[in-house]
Amino acid sequence: MSTTPEQMATSMTVLLATDGSDCAGVAVDLVRSIGWPQGSLICVATVVEHAALADVSAEAGREAAESSAPGLDAARAALDRAARSLDETGVRVETAVLTGRPASAIVEKAAAIHADLVVVGSRGHGTIGSMVLGSVSAEVADHAHCPVLVARRHWWRRALLAVDGSPFALLAEQIVSHWPIFAALPIETASVANTAMSWTSGLALSGYAGSIDYPMTAKEIVSEHEDVAADSAERLNAAGLTAHGEVLRGDPATELLRRATDTSADVIVMGTHGRTGVRRLVAGSVARNVMLHASCSVLVVREARPLT
Repeated sequence: MSTTPEQMATSMTVLLATDGSDCAGVAVDLVRSIGWPQGSLICVATVVEHAALADVSAEAGREAAESSAPGLDAARAALDRAARSLDETGVRVETAVLTGRPASAIVEKAAAIHADLVVVGSRGHGTIGSMVLGSVSAEVADHAHCPVLVARRHWWRRALLAVDGSPFALLAEQIVSHWPIFAALPIETASVANTAMSWTSGLALSGYAGSIDYPMTAKEIVSEHEDVAADSAERLNAAGLTAHGEVLRGDPATELLRRATDTSADVIVMGTHGRTGVRRLVAGSVARNVMLHASCSVLVVREARPLT
């Protein structure tokens, strides 16, 4: 379907983090494939860690140290390659070399430019990959003030929206509904009925128990999720998108990952509390598991944090 002028009216500010790696190249390709609204800005940034700066003599001063830090030439070359690639999209492109801890520097830069979205690459799926190579993406998703897109596909053609009736899922739905970059994508709204959790309403995707405080039967749980998926799809269709609802059964993270594979979804969109530490065990475990193990891109939408 075509994008209406009203949908394309709002420009976006995007922070794209790159380190010149193949995985970062996937993120660049994905950003290039997306139809950004007119007037959008893409800021391509890379980070030189303090450890590299420390290798340069302190007598040279901070400005001289930063200009001669090991790896800086490679970082600038990666930025130039990404910028040249994105120039073809017709949006404004800026570059920035940041210093410090990668995740912290990316989060701070996103806040400084009032980014609507942060795009980061992903280095594989499993435990080792996520601990050693994917920790930056996970930390940015935890702490950024805006949604974070973890890129694993070179393109953007079909989306799977995880819904459960919680405020966090509704925020994700609003992003899909209002951001013009979703206007041409077919959307499936998927709600996972975890019938093993019959002591709540079964709305467990974001750790949200709803307002029902009595045990529910498996049939009642499935019925409630049918309503959630259908209502979300109806709202998206009313907003001019093409969407349909689907109910899945089982463990939320497992079923969302399976559904994304079965439907060839290029991106999973999901809301999360965005909490860290012990509280994530309940509230954010589904989003974290999906983000770490999905074979497609994942857009994590969380409660917006105030800019400071």
